[in-house]
Amino acid sequence: MAPSSSFPEPADRVPADRVPAETAPADTAPADTAPSPASNADAHSPTPEPDPAPPSRLRWRVVDIVVASVLGVAVGVVFWVWSTAWSTLSLPFLAFPPAAGLLTGVWVLAGPLGAMIIRRPGAALYCEILAAAVSAVLGTQWGMQVLISGALQGLGAELVVLLLLYRRFGPVVTLLSGLGAGLFLGLGENLMYNTEWQPAWQLVYLAAAGVSGLVLAGGGTLLAVRALRRTGVLAPLASGRTAAEV
Repeated sequence: MAPSSSFPEPADRVPADRVPAETAPADTAPADTAPSPASNADAHSPTPEPDPAPPSRLRWRVVDIVVASVLGVAVGVVFWVWSTAWSTLSLPFLAFPPAAGLLTGVWVLAGPLGAMIIRRPGAALYCEILAAAVSAVLGTQWGMQVLISGALQGLGAELVVLLLLYRRFGPVVTLLSGLGAGLFLGLGENLMYNTEWQPAWQLVYLAAAGVSGLVLAGGGTLLAVRALRRTGVLAPLASGRTAAEV
């Protein structure tokens, strides 16, 4: 029986034209594709980390909390003095009590002042409530009800800067924040203390409180911020670096 043709022929009997050409080993890269030293260095060099994002202009910092707290306490003492003297201050308005609203702007000073100096969400509300709490602790004729008044008045100032997304803090915004705080004071006083007045008197008191907030709180804030900026104490805050705004 003849051997099967599938068996390989001895190497010395394989025709020359059937000898396979030499090939480079599979794991040997061609010389012209070898990685350069520079590419190796790049491969092993650490990837640079992106720069940290700048702090948000809406985020409270420690310095903001400290300054807002100092403002709240300081204005709270002013509230207490104004409350103590209120019986004397309101004597000229006994014939027409609603006109006494023209003196109420002092009680809403903390809100606009906090909003324009701190320039953070909730600053007006925080400063006004804290000031009201300080006056309550020192003792006023209205007791702890001043906390409700402080919350309403702070909200009136806060809404103005909130509607502008905390981007504008110029003189007009300052005056409007005082107006908003004054109107909310008049509204709260009518609901809590002036319930026996006829509607016309309540409207007069509301308007008088709004004007007082505009002039005494808004205008007072403009003067206070400019004076504080000149001393340099506002340098760590945005309000101390934008002299053209306020």
